[in-house]
Amino acid sequence: MTNMTLALPEELHREMRKHPEIKWAEVVRRAIAREVDRLQVYDRLLAGSKMTEEEAVRLGRIINKAAARRLP
Repeated sequence: MTNMTLALPEELHREMRKHPEIKWAEVVRRAIAREVDRLQVYDRLLAGSKMTEEEAVRLGRIINKAAARRLP
């Protein structure tokens, strides 16, 4: 298994120390695994797409502007 070192804000670390019963390494492993799973789904969905990243960003900006205009 590979080791990883993380930098955490001191306040977060203090809160974590209040719960020594939690296996924090396992919490992090699960969170990373969920994120990797999510990214793999995106990769599969986008595998056949002909849209470039630049086009996707431009479309996202258009959608965000339209959504902002609809909000009160």
